[in-house]
Amino acid sequence: MAVKTPHLNLGVMRKNTPRFPIRQYRADRTKMAARHRNTQTLKWSAWLGWQMESNWADPFLFAVYSVVKPIAASLILVVMYSIIASIGGGADIGMFHYMFVSNAFFMYVGQVLFGVAQIVHDDREHYQTMKYIYISPSNYFSYMIGRSVSKLLITTFAVVITMAFGVFMLDIPLNIFTVNWPLFMAVMIIGILCIMAFGLALAGLSFLTAKHQGGMNEGIAGLFYLFCGVVFPVSILPSWGMTFAKILPITYWLELVRRSLNLGVGIDSTLSGASTTYCIAILCLSTLVFSFVALGIFKMGDKIARQKGLIDMTTAY
Repeated sequence: MAVKTPHLNLGVMRKNTPRFPIRQYRADRTKMAARHRNTQTLKWSAWLGWQMESNWADPFLFAVYSVVKPIAASLILVVMYSIIASIGGGADIGMFHYMFVSNAFFMYVGQVLFGVAQIVHDDREHYQTMKYIYISPSNYFSYMIGRSVSKLLITTFAVVITMAFGVFMLDIPLNIFTVNWPLFMAVMIIGILCIMAFGLALAGLSFLTAKHQGGMNEGIAGLFYLFCGVVFPVSILPSWGMTFAKILPITYWLELVRRSLNLGVGIDSTLSGASTTYCIAILCLSTLVFSFVALGIFKMGDKIARQKGLIDMTTAY
């Protein structure tokens, strides 16, 4: 007996079958492609930044240079302190620890902040490759973050070498077992984000300037060096200087670094009375505010530079 095959109503089946969300699929696919491009841009711009920072040198030679440079800077600091101490009538070992730690970690400000802003000048004026980066599928913001990572890694290596030299050669009493590592790691992450934000703000201004951003960048770094308690406590500044120093997040970042390492603590009477929780709160709040402002400045500078055709501008002098 033949089995009767049920009649298939293709129209009804097509109507009841859920349709494939073509638009949503295309949108998700576009987002995934954008994330992949940004990841690749971060990866290869970090590699490019490393090659440029090392001047395409042999890794061993660059490693030797990276060790000698921070040690030489530490010796300069020792000589400066020795002269000042002899003039002042005696050495203050706590003050030396204060200066040494502050100068060691201030390298992040000098190298990362200045380096991030310098990327615009290098790409536009020196190598004249900015216009090619802009017309490529890569995102210039991601490219700058990748270039910043290489500067951050090199600076971290220099800071580690400086602190090791201080411990083994200058008797800096740093004990890794008494370091408040959770506080140190949290403070370093927040501080580096803040420094990179300042660098992005200066990069946004560099879009609109010629070759003058070098003086601007060094001026901002010098401002931090003077008012943030690097070579001397904030407490010796005039009243208006202390007020200005309390606005800058770098002041609280350096103070928290000293507290987490337990070196040079209590030297600055202006901040010694403030609790660690208070300093962290001020650092986080000021970093958040400066980060939003910095991103706004960067986007504004990028937009104006596109509109006025400054992407491929060269000053030729």
